[in-house]
Amino acid sequence: MAAAKKLKYLLRLYVAGNAPNSVRAVANARALCIEHLRGEHELEVIDLMDFPKRALADGIIVTPTLVKVTPSPVQRLIGNLSDTEQVLLALGLK
Repeated sequence: MAAAKKLKYLLRLYVAGNAPNSVRAVANARALCIEHLRGEHELEVIDLMDFPKRALADGIIVTPTLVKVTPSPVQRLIGNLSDTEQVLLALGLK
């Protein structure tokens, strides 16, 4: 029986449709995952225009917001994630 691969990072990116900052945040998050997490992650992109109740349920008050769910502790980053060094520091990757 093969063991399931355990993901090291679970990230959720909350965006608001095709707003410029949301589009940039998605591109930046994907690039960061490819370059620094190398397959040891799951990135969920949640468009609050499609799922507005998720904002309330998940405590999101501004977009874009990136939430590092695992590993602990949970971290929240607000903005388009363009400052790669700060994002890496906040995620504990640097």
